[in-house]
Amino acid sequence: MATTITQTSYYKGLTGLGVGVIVIGAILYFAAIKTLYDLPVLLMIVGLWMTIQNGYRFSHPRQGAPDIVFNAKTLNNAITNYAIIIAMVVLVLIICILQPRFMQIRVVLDIMTQSSTKLIIALGICFTLIIAGCDLSAGRIVGLAAVVSTSMLQTADYANRFYPDLAQLPLFIPIIIAVAICMLFGALNGFLVAQYEMHPFIATLATSVIVYGSCSLYFDLPPNNSQPIGGIRPDFAALGQTKFFQGGGFPGISILIPIAAVITVIIWFVLNKTVFGKNVYALGGNREAAVVAGVNVYATNLFIFILAAGLYGIAGVLEAARTAGATNQYGMGYELDAIAACVVGGVSLMGGIAKVSGIIAGVFVFTIITYGLQFISVSPMWQQVIKGIIIATAVAIDMGKYRRKN
Repeated sequence: MATTITQTSYYKGLTGLGVGVIVIGAILYFAAIKTLYDLPVLLMIVGLWMTIQNGYRFSHPRQGAPDIVFNAKTLNNAITNYAIIIAMVVLVLIICILQPRFMQIRVVLDIMTQSSTKLIIALGICFTLIIAGCDLSAGRIVGLAAVVSTSMLQTADYANRFYPDLAQLPLFIPIIIAVAICMLFGALNGFLVAQYEMHPFIATLATSVIVYGSCSLYFDLPPNNSQPIGGIRPDFAALGQTKFFQGGGFPGISILIPIAAVITVIIWFVLNKTVFGKNVYALGGNREAAVVAGVNVYATNLFIFILAAGLYGIAGVLEAARTAGATNQYGMGYELDAIAACVVGGVSLMGGIAKVSGIIAGVFVFTIITYGLQFISVSPMWQQVIKGIIIATAVAIDMGKYRRKN
């Protein structure tokens, strides 16, 4: 038996649900139940977001939008498509029961801070996934940016300076140098893929090895001799450690959160509102059709990997600033987490399908699960097992959708 409702009624109902969540949060807030910690405030924030988002869609209906049909098939598809998010919600509920301190604004802000650099990397790697490729050099490029930037941004009185005689440079110069070097390696990736039609898996694997070797050679230069780079200048550390609105019991909002938000908006604009973004989707959806339509495949492939490497470089600089140091091991395995987050967020490994909102959700899913399992002291080995199951499930769902489509 199927039930059909209009788009307007659907979003009206969700708007009402958002208002209901706000009311529940307010009631719990004034009830002042200490064991709930910040749950009432979090509920009001979620309710406000639901109300604003769905209220806008309710007041600005799309012309000709089809009615929404609820039946066994659509319910099954919804459960399949959102299985991992549903599992995450269940896990969060279990964690909150086992450890109520998880329901704190501080925890939410910690998760958002940890997600910030991961999101920037995932946004870079999504370009390569949209064209049915991948980028295995992402993590190593993150590490390269961290090492190069920190090597030139140490305090003058630090005993083991990488460049003992180097003058104190303006903050932006080492950052630009680090990101530019990363983009050169991105250009190498793009050249191998575009010029020799090499599969991105092989091209980026080769570049990953080159980047790691180059970074290690640089890191081993005297007088550093492979020692962890420390003594970071305060102005550079502030780029990753500054917190806004801190005080009065509020933990503060990390500077990484607005930086990641700005970059996310820019990438959304590039993917959805520029000719380049449309070319990326066209190339991933149907390469032959894109060529016939006049898409410059060579230039598009080249710029995809250059842009992606630039984002990895920015993430590496921010990660180095956040931790106030760097080694040549920084970024190891980051590319796998980024690819997994993209797939969980709905980016198809078959190419041509990706939404920035989905990538954000994918990154948060992984960060919440990792943070939550650590919060209740689950063994790191079991965390790896759970992460592997999530990745396998996400890919299986993606492949299932691809088979149904074809």
